This record gives sequence, structure tokens and C-alpha cells, in this order.
Amino acid sequence: MIHLITGGERSGKSSYAERLALTLSDAPVYLATARDRKEDQEFQARISKHKDRRDEHWSTIEEPLEIAKVVPKNRVVVMDCVTLWLTNYFMAFDYDMVKSLEAAKKEFGLLLEHMGEKGTLLIVSNELGMGLHADSRMGRDFVSLQGWMNQHIAQAADKVSFMVAGLPLSVK
Repeated sequence: MIHLITGGERSGKSSYAERLALTLSDAPVYLATARDRKEDQEFQARISKHKDRRDEHWSTIEEPLEIAKVVPKNRVVVMDCVTLWLTNYFMAFDYDMVKSLEAAKKEFGLLLEHMGEKGTLLIVSNELGMGLHADSRMGRDFVSLQGWMNQHIAQAADKVSFMVAGLPLSVK
């Protein structure tokens, strides 16, 4: 089962995915896609807040790109988040939107093959296209990359939820 959970920043996506995972498994897996940015204290605080929410029931895997290689089969997995994962591709491909999208779609396909029939994947992603129009080409390209990847994931998903003010709205 694939469940895409999307919404704006601070809409409650991650905490909702974590609560849902604990209703489905006593030992869920948290797949963190962020690269460690030790120089960014605000980002480090966000990572700490996320870690503090998870107790001993959770196992954590950190992988910025090749997620299919590290996710265990037939488990409940929270992937947090697509936006940071895509950022890693965008940077790896020198901000080339087309190459980044191709690589991410390919890796997502491998992940779906690898998950196993009994696996559940709760995917957290930001909905970026609802805010201000980016003022740079790179920013606009990334918003497009995010939107197209969200559409790709949503097509494969069994369920899609849109988070608003901490509340999930069923989209699919």
C-alpha cells in the first residue's frame, strides 16, 4: 500500500504519517532523505524535533538518494520527505530538472519493486506550487520538479491525503 501525504510547510504531514505508521506496525521504519547540514542550526533543530517524536519502536534509515537499496521489504515505512530527496537529485544533477526527474522516477520505480507485496509506504511530500511564484529560474524549475514528481507518486498511490492545519483531507 502506498499513501502519499502532501501539504504545505508545517501542515502536520510528518506527525500524521508517524501516527498512522504506529497504527499499522509495532516497529515502523523511518526513511530520512535529508542530507546532514551541520552548519544550518535551524535545520538541525527540525531534525532533532523529528527524532524526539519517535520512540524505541522506530528504526531509522538515512539515505539521500538510493532509497530502494536501503528500505527493508514488507515493512511499514515512512519516507520523509520527497522534497529533500528531490533536492539531493537536483543538486547531484547540477540543477537539471529533466535529469533529476528521470532519476527520481527511476529510483521510485525501484523502490516500489523492492517494497514487497506486504509493505506499506507512507510518503511525505510538500505541495510547493500553491505559494508565491519563485523569482529565479532554478526556483521555478524545482517547483516544477516537485509538482511533477508528486503527480507521479500520486498516480502510483493507493491513497493520497492533503494536510491542512494538521487535519488530513482525503484526495484519493
